[in-house]
Amino acid sequence: MTGLMQTPADLPRPVDDGACNHLPGLPLPDVTLASTRGTQINLRALPPGRCVIFCYPMTGQPSVALPEGWDAIPGARGCTPQACSFRDSVADFAKLGVSVFGVSTQTADYQREMAERLHLPYDVLSDAQLEFARALNLPVFEAAGAMLIKRLTLISRDGVIEAVLYPVFPTDQSAAQTLACLRALGVRHQAASSILPQDVRPASGLVSDTGSAS
Repeated sequence: MTGLMQTPADLPRPVDDGACNHLPGLPLPDVTLASTRGTQINLRALPPGRCVIFCYPMTGQPSVALPEGWDAIPGARGCTPQACSFRDSVADFAKLGVSVFGVSTQTADYQREMAERLHLPYDVLSDAQLEFARALNLPVFEAAGAMLIKRLTLISRDGVIEAVLYPVFPTDQSAAQTLACLRALGVRHQAASSILPQDVRPASGLVSDTGSAS
């Protein structure tokens, strides 16, 4: 676990290649994904409001070696610190009335082990068939024989992408960068009575140059 929470100091910094410039203004796709909580979630069908969807390549597993050359891929390393940054800040998002979701191409079972081990209080969704990624033409890369989504964060409002953070670096600052972006969009704390904690919620253009330990 300790190794997964640490990132080498000399990781290559990802650069903005313009691969997300088309996203602001697009509706979230009508795609249903399996959640780590055993439910099926269609992000377009969520109740009105804002949500954050952070897409990441692949979390590592304790005692399992990362793919060869993983650290040399800009933006690949750092998925566990990123997931934990959102875990530790989930109350701050709730105060803004914003729900948080993680998305990767690992299977729901793979993600569920990670979510339980890290005690994640939000849904992580499996895009194992790349339906979500392909519908939005998200940037992807291949490693260890798997197609993975490049690290990026979507902010949506009423089912439409309002802002994108890409690339995301350093990854342990991902939640803080996203909260700063929300505040720049004018999102403010809601009255306590109007905040619905994510644990009990119903099932239901900005591109920032901010862009990774799996």
